[in-house]
Amino acid sequence: MTVNSLVRIIAGFFILLSLTLAHVNGQADLSRLSWLWFTVFVGANLFQSGFTHFCLMDKILKKLGVPASV
Repeated sequence: MTVNSLVRIIAGFFILLSLTLAHVNGQADLSRLSWLWFTVFVGANLFQSGFTHFCLMDKILKKLGVPASV
């Protein structure tokens, strides 16, 4: 596992953990449709991309002509 993968996994985990803790404490109502679900989506995608190396944003940026690395 590379540093880049671990960073994605840890970042995604922290996002999902913070949302879970906020929901458990009654500070975030995830039972209703809100912008918090966008945060869940981003966190889950970060987490899975650390394991699968698939990131939709990577694909979109490459198609737009952004170089992969410097």
